[in-house]
Amino acid sequence: MTDTKHNLSFDDWDEANFPRPAETEFDRVVERALSRRNFLGSVLAFGSGAAVMGTGLLKGSTALAEGHAMAKSRFPFKPIGIATDHEVHVPEGYTAKVLIRWGDPLFSEADGYDVAEGGPAAMSDKVFGENTDGMELFSYQGHEIIAVNSEYTNNDVNLPAAQEGVPANADDVLKLQQLQGVTVMEVAPGADGYEVVKDSPFNRRIHHNTPMTIAGPAAGHDLMKTEADPTGTASLGTMNNCGSGRTPWGTYLTCEENFNGYFGSTDADAPRPEGYDRYGIGADGWGYDYHKHDARFDYSKNPNEPHRVGWVVEIDPTDASSTPVKHTGLGRFKHENAACALAPDGRVVVYMGDDERGEFMYKFVSNGTYAPGGSTEGLLDDGTLFAASFNDDGTGEWLPLTPESTGMASLAEVLIFARIGATTVGATTMDRPEWIAVNPHAIEAYCCLTNNSKRGGSAGEVNAPNPRESNNYGQIVRWRPHDDDHASNTFDWDLYVMAGNPDVYPNNPYGGSENVTAGNMFNSPDGMMFDSNGLLWIQTDGDDSNEEDFAGMGNNQMLVGDPMTGEIARFLTGPKGCEVTGLCWSADRRTMFVGIQHPGGSWPDGSGLPRSAIIQVTRDDGALIG
Repeated sequence: MTDTKHNLSFDDWDEANFPRPAETEFDRVVERALSRRNFLGSVLAFGSGAAVMGTGLLKGSTALAEGHAMAKSRFPFKPIGIATDHEVHVPEGYTAKVLIRWGDPLFSEADGYDVAEGGPAAMSDKVFGENTDGMELFSYQGHEIIAVNSEYTNNDVNLPAAQEGVPANADDVLKLQQLQGVTVMEVAPGADGYEVVKDSPFNRRIHHNTPMTIAGPAAGHDLMKTEADPTGTASLGTMNNCGSGRTPWGTYLTCEENFNGYFGSTDADAPRPEGYDRYGIGADGWGYDYHKHDARFDYSKNPNEPHRVGWVVEIDPTDASSTPVKHTGLGRFKHENAACALAPDGRVVVYMGDDERGEFMYKFVSNGTYAPGGSTEGLLDDGTLFAASFNDDGTGEWLPLTPESTGMASLAEVLIFARIGATTVGATTMDRPEWIAVNPHAIEAYCCLTNNSKRGGSAGEVNAPNPRESNNYGQIVRWRPHDDDHASNTFDWDLYVMAGNPDVYPNNPYGGSENVTAGNMFNSPDGMMFDSNGLLWIQTDGDDSNEEDFAGMGNNQMLVGDPMTGEIARFLTGPKGCEVTGLCWSADRRTMFVGIQHPGGSWPDGSGLPRSAIIQVTRDDGALIG
């Protein structure tokens, strides 16, 4: 994501302003693990072991036959090649078409998208939001409802062109605030595929000014109180909504990620409160300039306001009058997504990644248990937050974050400053842990470690136990909880895939693991979702220059992996410049909905400006698609 003020992605802006060590602890854990198990008898042995659960670092898994690569593919399509154009491509026998684009009206009172002005501020909460991201579809009394995040805005196209992306007044800020957040909308089959049901009673926009309830251990703490909310229990807005999740009881979880860039200070000399450094909050901000026109975002006037974002928010998609709830029990950090699972005894487990280089992977385990039809109150707040520690023998443990383990004064402070707590207990720093996905057919979970392009040189000479001096391509780690219990405090782990470029680096660790080939190579895995068949869909947000280390990789894409065989195949490519992110299915599983964020060119409608959108993909024969 870039803007006209900084011309930097949010990640690069964070790196420039709040640099982290070049190497993460997970890098060193992997190196030691490979070395101690003599995992690199040859370069290719690394790929073979990393690609297949049970033959690599993970112990106690079902052993797979040596000829796994020859097993019959479960993929009902012919994999496609790369693309470098400004279109969406899917396999032969499949069709992709646009469902909705940002700026399209959800209600009759709103006009269509205005190319010249970006639409009026007054109607910006009546249209589909900007830069679609995580999403889920819910079936309710015969209705199908999609809840989908709108992560951020491209100011240079949201505001009048003459302003070059810089908000000039409070109305401009209001427009940007209302184009972000969450869209809840009903969809239904029409004459030519699914359509958005305009004026549906389920339709609503949840944005930076929507009233929220703050729940859990941090609610009411002094660090959560402001002049506008002296109780510390009622905030406004959810922002930088990245990945998502769904609860077992049918509500939507939206995750606040890069919230720090919305805050700044009109007083350059105002002191920054404790914890601001670790969360990347500075006087200038990332270019939204909210703090110049809305005092809520000026930390010289409201120093506690940043503590009220960085949470997971629960939304009831079936009730447009309901108040979203910020669950402080799940911790405050740059949430990517929230993947829910149930322990055998009914306790709720939520896996979460903190998407910044050198941060951690987390797990929440509830004290209470879930029973269908029973009360769910407190299930996402009354429990224990853990941070992951990975060992080089292929095992790991979840370290509890409590006042006793962290030395912090209260559980509220532990949760508000979860990053600091995780550092204190010795959790393993990682390469940008992003989406986590839980396998519906096995007690295991996967996490995308997108990349760590900053690493290089600090690990010493490149050799067998140190195969990749830099991690430009990313990897996916997976783990299996001990005792087949997601609530267990211990687990075994391995690498499902190490992305790479076998064309540029043949017979070399930078070529990736064995399940990466010239026909399916990719970089920077980001989004991830299992379908009902237990296939793992992988979406990328990486370098699409198609040059040098990334030659032959083309545009960002969506692939599908089979955890049983290690096979990975390319299913979809997006327009150049885009990130492919967000995935869900219709109730009958015959339509797949995919998000296309920040595309280049003038996709999808040739209006002269690119517009993020949700597409729908179907099989031409009408068969199931996931």
